[in-house]
Parts: sequence; C-alpha cells; structure tokens
Amino acid sequence: MTEPSSEPFSKRAAQGRATRDQLIEVATGLFAAHGYEDTSIEAVLVAAGVSRGALYHHFTGKDALFEAVVENIEDGITASLTTEIAAAPDAVAMVYTGSLAWIDLAADPVIQQVILTDAPAVLGWERWRALNEKYALGATRAVLQQVADEGHLTPDLVTPFAHMILAAIDEVAVVVARSADREAAVAEGKAAVREFLRRLLTP
Repeated sequence: MTEPSSEPFSKRAAQGRATRDQLIEVATGLFAAHGYEDTSIEAVLVAAGVSRGALYHHFTGKDALFEAVVENIEDGITASLTTEIAAAPDAVAMVYTGSLAWIDLAADPVIQQVILTDAPAVLGWERWRALNEKYALGATRAVLQQVADEGHLTPDLVTPFAHMILAAIDEVAVVVARSADREAAVAEGKAAVREFLRRLLTP
C-alpha cells in the first residue's frame, strides 16, 4: 500500500509561512509610516493582496499582527548588534560597541516609530517588559556577566547594571527618535553613552 505523500502538506505549510512573512513585511512598512493607530487591517489587506481570512488564519487581530512585527524587528536588531560586537576584543568593548550601535539604530524610522514610540503603549507594560527581558535586557545581562567573569565588574552588580545601562541607552535612543536634527542627536548621544560607560565600568 502506497503511503500518502507529504508534499501537498509541505507545500501548504510553505505557502502559509510565505503569507505570514508577507503580512509582517507589509504591516511593518505601514506601522512605521502611519503609526499603529492610523494603520487599519483593511490597509494591510489591500497592500498585501491577501484575504481577510488569510490574515486571521495567522493573527487574531491588529494587536497580534503588531506584536509579530515588533518581534520580527527585535530579531533583526539582535542579529545586527550580534554582528557588531562579534569582533570586539573583550566583554567591556562588547558593551561599548553594542550600546553605540543601538544609538545608531535608533535613527532608523522603523525602529523609531514601532519600537520606541508605539510598542510600549500598544503592547502594555507587562508584555513590553517581557519582550524587553527576552531581547535587550537578556543580552545586556549576558554581556555584563562576561565583564564580571573577566574581573571588571562585581558579580552582584551584573543585573542592576544591566537595568541601568539599558535604561540609559534607551532614553538616549528616544531622544534621537524625537530629535529634529537626528545626526546631531546621534553624535551627542554616543558621546554621552561613551562617558557614561567609562564612568560605570572603569575601576
């Protein structure tokens, strides 16, 4: 007896993933350009060229679609920062490199609107905090643990310093996002971050 082929199922699964990816890509552009409140599900459907049923097969609504967009952007940020710090000679240099690279990324209009402006309000404090723990805070804590392992930081200070550094550079990122002169804001922000980290991490 011939077993049923898995090819049709695999093809449908691939098509499903492609549709989901397309919806996230289109929604990212719309959320970045118009903000969460001024982006409708109808606009996403038209821009993506998919049916309402196809969207609701993957997402329960606009909130769920927005959260998927946030996570996709956060994945991209993580990949970018990981690449940036890969060549750093030690953990302290990784902290500097990653922090300064994040300030550069804050000038990106997509990150400005979706991550720095809309995400905290749309997702709510608890969900936004959970994503922050998963991405930025978790990565910062991991690098600072390496700093401690290399003898440049008291181990008991790893978690408090992770919160402090992240809060500081996130605030600089928000200033960059809201500045009329973003180039100047990035330069000023990076200078401030360098000095902050020097005072915080130099014995």
